[in-house]
Amino acid sequence: MADTAPDPTRIRFTLNGAETSVSPREGASLLEVLRGSCDIRSTKDGCSPQGQCGCCLALVDGKPKVTCALKASRAEGRAITTLEGVDEGERELLARSFVAAAGLQCGFCIPGIALRAHALVTANPAPTRAEIAKAIDGHLCRCTGYVKIIDAVDLYARARRGEAEPAPIDDGRVGQRLRRYRGQEMTLGTRDYVDDMTRPGMLHGALKLSPHPRARVVRVDTRKAAALPGVVAIATAADVPGNRWYGLLMNDWPGFVAVGEEVRCVGDVLAAVAAEDRATARAAAALIEVEFEVLPAALTPQAALREDAPQVNPTHPNLLSRCAFVRGDIEAALARSEHVVSGTWQTQRIEHLYLEPESALAVPREDGVLHLYTQGQGIFDDRRQVASFLGVETEQVFVELVPNGGAFGGKEDMSVQSQTALLARMTGRPVKLTLSREESIRIHPKRHPLTMEFTAACDASGRLTAVRARIVGDTGAYASVGSKVLERAAGHACGPYRVANVDIEALTVSTNNPPCGAMRGFGVNQANFAIEGCMDLLARKVGLDGWEIRMRNAVEIGDTFTTGQVYEKSVGMKKTLEAIKPHFYRALRAGKAVGISCGIKNTGIGNGAKEWGKARLAVEPDGETVSIYNGYTEMGQGLLTVLTQCAVEVTGLPATTFVPKVDATYQLDCGQTTGSRATLFGGRAVADAARKLRAALDEGNTLSDLAGQVFAADVLIDDTTPPDASKDELKGGKIKTHTSFGFATQLCVLDGEGKLERFVAAHDVGRAINPALCEGQIEGSIHMGLGFALSEELPCHEGMPVTFRLREIGALRARDMPETEVILVEEHEPEGPFGAKGVGEIGLVPTAGAVAGALLAFDGEQRRTLPMKDSPAAKALSVGKIRAKSDRASWS
Repeated sequence: MADTAPDPTRIRFTLNGAETSVSPREGASLLEVLRGSCDIRSTKDGCSPQGQCGCCLALVDGKPKVTCALKASRAEGRAITTLEGVDEGERELLARSFVAAAGLQCGFCIPGIALRAHALVTANPAPTRAEIAKAIDGHLCRCTGYVKIIDAVDLYARARRGEAEPAPIDDGRVGQRLRRYRGQEMTLGTRDYVDDMTRPGMLHGALKLSPHPRARVVRVDTRKAAALPGVVAIATAADVPGNRWYGLLMNDWPGFVAVGEEVRCVGDVLAAVAAEDRATARAAAALIEVEFEVLPAALTPQAALREDAPQVNPTHPNLLSRCAFVRGDIEAALARSEHVVSGTWQTQRIEHLYLEPESALAVPREDGVLHLYTQGQGIFDDRRQVASFLGVETEQVFVELVPNGGAFGGKEDMSVQSQTALLARMTGRPVKLTLSREESIRIHPKRHPLTMEFTAACDASGRLTAVRARIVGDTGAYASVGSKVLERAAGHACGPYRVANVDIEALTVSTNNPPCGAMRGFGVNQANFAIEGCMDLLARKVGLDGWEIRMRNAVEIGDTFTTGQVYEKSVGMKKTLEAIKPHFYRALRAGKAVGISCGIKNTGIGNGAKEWGKARLAVEPDGETVSIYNGYTEMGQGLLTVLTQCAVEVTGLPATTFVPKVDATYQLDCGQTTGSRATLFGGRAVADAARKLRAALDEGNTLSDLAGQVFAADVLIDDTTPPDASKDELKGGKIKTHTSFGFATQLCVLDGEGKLERFVAAHDVGRAINPALCEGQIEGSIHMGLGFALSEELPCHEGMPVTFRLREIGALRARDMPETEVILVEEHEPEGPFGAKGVGEIGLVPTAGAVAGALLAFDGEQRRTLPMKDSPAAKALSVGKIRAKSDRASWS
């Protein structure tokens, strides 16, 4: 018998020590083969095919390679090792090292970094911190700021040398550094994200997006796509059985744009495809033919506010909202002030750049209910909007959180949940739809670019007398939460300073640019950049240094916030200044260029909103486990770990007793995980429920005796007032726009060449329930704040982002980060659990101001436009160099 000829379509390689043979599609990447054909899950897809995030790392013949940028055909005859193939003892040591050092948050990037660490330490058993930072340059982490990642790699190296023993902490009491919940699984890539999940018979989805910022849809032709083998269903606006429009504050965002309607931005969805595999779904989406009548677009707020401007969104005018705060007599105060400064500050549009692109999985159940697995920041909002879209009762949609790979506000709005759910309904089969990095950037809302005209004044001693501000924000094509972002910018316009005379106005304007919505800082960091610039100018006029003028104006109990709220408790502003003082003057004495900035950020949405903390502690039938149900999302901040510690502190039970869950088993709708409120309100609810469980235990019961019982707590916060409340509407006759506030002072030190050298941040956190997680949140915020200050932007040309490349978008790499120190200040918050307040956002509020102040000290130039790419600090960075075909003058 003749030998069988080899199949030319097959490639053969060794995978984790086993001979492997696969037949990839033409042009497939090695990552696609590893995930799709070989069931490898440690390699994640964060930017395919760019090869710029490092999440897909594997060892190819022993050398670290990003597999999304490597054709599968090039694996022929090679030895491929993923994290799954590393020696089990080494895997366990890596996992313990990362967990013990708190070197992970959302975890999406960590398996790639862990494999890189293994390769590095194998080749160099004693790497320095600088060598570690250089080695992980190919990896992007959006959460941690790299400080604790480098700590983890250093700990792993020392452990391999026998000099250290990684020991994750199991003590779950409040104030302890309890190990992150499921941290070891996250390190090794064995805890699923949505795109890691599969179901029998599962289809894959893909979207057809608009290429235009404004155009009328004349025709959508799906015939060629439907004829492609493997295509099972195609959905358009005509297939939506319920309400096609949804949104968080108003229903102004269509899940599909219909024929005859206008597309309003380049992220609008025209059709969705379900097919047997992802490649076929994407090929079919590309075959859908759409005829457009291209129309003039409004691409700046100024253009959108003109009388002859086209109406961007048919559900509301282009001036989406106006917010104002007025106290005192601004004109008289300015006239009698010794010093007055004015200027215009401009901030940029910024991409969240969380490592995990949007993904959803919808699974029809036999009982007719649709099970939706979502990564959203408010799963009950997802449920409500999907049910409305499908035209069913909310009980027909069971929603379950899959903790996500980062969000930072960008996963509050709907992304692919509704289209995925509709395809599952149409086909009767499970459907998973995952966006590419480019699609993600086009679809989800961004940080608002703001133009801010500020005037600030002080007396001869440097005490502020007046602040006037006019703020205009480009909110893009859809409302999202844009009006609330501008409301927050206006409400924080005076920063953490005592100002008697205030005149603030903020306008939210719709354009045909990509939508803008929630992003860490929520408008406060933009406004802070302006007021801190004013403080630096006034300090020079008065003859004070940056620390002294801020201390003279820092708020205390009894002072008044921008909105008119009087501070009554937990104001740690001056304590953070005192914590920074020795670092500030030491740097000055050393002849360094130093910048200092203070910040304030609300905890809780407030402004009249009813807010909830809801929790259920369910003793499971095994009599050993207690499930903690809550309505807020875990997205890397460590919420599930913190809630566990709240339960441990009250009950005295071991942390291993508790299993946190977020799904629709109980109706725990708390809204979005936003406003730095999940710990504040969720922690209170868990503590209250835990007290009921503790009381039952104190009656002599064991957990086995209590099996099947549920201990419930719902905490309602409804004592805040809206910005436009009349005197009759004030609760208790006083203004209270927010439940609580965090305070911070940050210090930026430059070296002799104007490069970032050192950064120190002192933060009033109320009580650090888990100091390691708390520090990590602040370190990660500083990383994001430095990008905001120096390198990050997402400019658009004719409504389309000019780049989708990660390095050009500008998030800092490990080698770009300065030495960073975090100082935790604890000023008890009586309305928080065990005195805690939120820290998720304030970490980047003062950052840009501190950098701008340091640059002013370095070269005498005050920079008022972000990012400050013309500065020596920015030029020294490895990221943020955009190479675009269009001229920068045409960008918006």
